[in-house]
Amino acid sequence: MQNLIEQYQAAIQAAVENKKPLQIRGGGSKDFYGNPLAKGSYDVLDTTAYNGIVDYEPTELVVTARAGTRLADIEATLNQRGQMLPFEPPYFGENATLGGCVAAGLSGPRRATTGSVRDFVLGVRLLDGKGGDLHFGGQVMKNVAGYDVSRLMVGAMGTLGVLLEVSLKVLPLPSVELTLRLSMPEAEAIKKMNQWAGQPLPISASCFCEGELALRLSGAEPAVHAAHAKLGGEVLADGPAFWHSVREQTHVFFKADQNLWRLSIKSTAPPLSLPGQQLMEWNGALRWLVCDETVDAETIRKAAKAAGGHATLFRGDNVRAQVFHPLDPGMMSIHQLLKQKFDPAGIFNPGRLYPEF
Repeated sequence: MQNLIEQYQAAIQAAVENKKPLQIRGGGSKDFYGNPLAKGSYDVLDTTAYNGIVDYEPTELVVTARAGTRLADIEATLNQRGQMLPFEPPYFGENATLGGCVAAGLSGPRRATTGSVRDFVLGVRLLDGKGGDLHFGGQVMKNVAGYDVSRLMVGAMGTLGVLLEVSLKVLPLPSVELTLRLSMPEAEAIKKMNQWAGQPLPISASCFCEGELALRLSGAEPAVHAAHAKLGGEVLADGPAFWHSVREQTHVFFKADQNLWRLSIKSTAPPLSLPGQQLMEWNGALRWLVCDETVDAETIRKAAKAAGGHATLFRGDNVRAQVFHPLDPGMMSIHQLLKQKFDPAGIFNPGRLYPEF
């Protein structure tokens, strides 16, 4: 695999010399996400050839894999040992890779109870904008000294470097899972989800849409059945298929041919009065909004900010709006300084995260 790294380094050095940007790309399952690359010609640096699990210690709950490794292959290996990626990453395509998963920083239905991608990244190996082979973090939770640079790569959309390897903490699969469905108004669902989140209940996922609240219970069988008895509700026959449809956005809600906004706000925020349809996850902290492209981005972002969060244009053709919520000047300055440090020539995915770099 060292020859592949050398090829990547040569491609980076050529890009710097020729002032021709690189599109860092894995399986392409997240091509839709983020801003389009800055106008102009660029070369593609395909990372899929650099794949395979480097190290897996089930007893230590740690896996290290190359960035081009398919998520499906990693999860299949973990499942054989009764373990999982705790943040339940969405694939959006069978060729989704570990590198794309970390670069996009997206988490699935389990995120509210177990944590996000960033919470489980222990270390990374990457190539910077000079072709330098850098290592950050390690394979244990207490191995970080100084700045936790490895987690900066989560959600950076490939603008800071070419990921080579990632070490992740994993968790055991729950012994039993059960999905409940309850009917209630939106405001009551928000209240109930937050109330239950503060109680010792084995709720691992929540989803509210069109008057129906779905709750997933995960854990030991006695605890799951005791929680069912307390919460009530109808048992959903095919719970795994339902949560897969939410994670992979094949649920009927996501099939509308309209703009899809992702609002990350306070979980206790009351129902948002916005045009279109909404679906809630993460006890109300994640609100998906499907609306017509005529709905002004500023209106949506103003509502998200008032609710204690921000809004991202997840899918859509609203060319008038930036994909990611605009940063205040202080945060933008920090982002630009990081970009300058890791990618001084500005060759990695220019414009993909913010137009300014």
